[in-house]
Amino acid sequence: MTVILHAENVNFLYGEQHAVRDADLTLNRGEVAAIMGSSGSGKSSLLYCLAGVLPPASGTVTFDGMVLSSLPDVELSALRRERIGFVFQYGELLDELTAEENAALPLRLAGVPKDRAHAAAARILARLGLGDLLRRRASKLSGGQRQRIAVARALVHQPDVVFADEPTGALDSSNASTVLEEFLRLAKEQDTAVVIVTHDPQVAAKADTQYMMVDGVLAQSVTA
Repeated sequence: MTVILHAENVNFLYGEQHAVRDADLTLNRGEVAAIMGSSGSGKSSLLYCLAGVLPPASGTVTFDGMVLSSLPDVELSALRRERIGFVFQYGELLDELTAEENAALPLRLAGVPKDRAHAAAARILARLGLGDLLRRRASKLSGGQRQRIAVARALVHQPDVVFADEPTGALDSSNASTVLEEFLRLAKEQDTAVVIVTHDPQVAAKADTQYMMVDGVLAQSVTA
């Protein structure tokens, strides 16, 4: 297996308070890893350190051989835009855009022509059961439909890693299970690695590897 992401002795502080303490994590291509923990445990802070959004106070995060802290801002932004996807708890869609326009955003930001970007978005939305809602504005869609669009947006550019912060936390149990299954199935097909932070053991159980975070400390992994 090929390592795509490696974190070593990562620390992150809010003021003088440690949110993340000496965290180590290795993620292989195509692997799904879940970081469990209660609210305030530091799991989201770690997620954003791994994604290069928050700079660690100390330690290193290496993405495909590149130490993120050593990259100029323009290169780091390009890496996040082109090789990383994000899924957030509430989708974070642009309400004035259609389902297709929202899903196509990563490709459009990467300079892909509109017709090609929208065709790719339409294909993945169809896989997620939204083929008949391509032109519907996001503001007119249900929570489950919006989160499927968020998944499509995260995967449409076939990133190396998707970081998902409580991706089903705002959904009812039926929608949560369906969206998660579709998300992980498509990611596996693309050989895209996924890091999920969650407080839900049922979500974590879908991962290949599970971690537990307590008071900023990442416990040893457990193979699911």
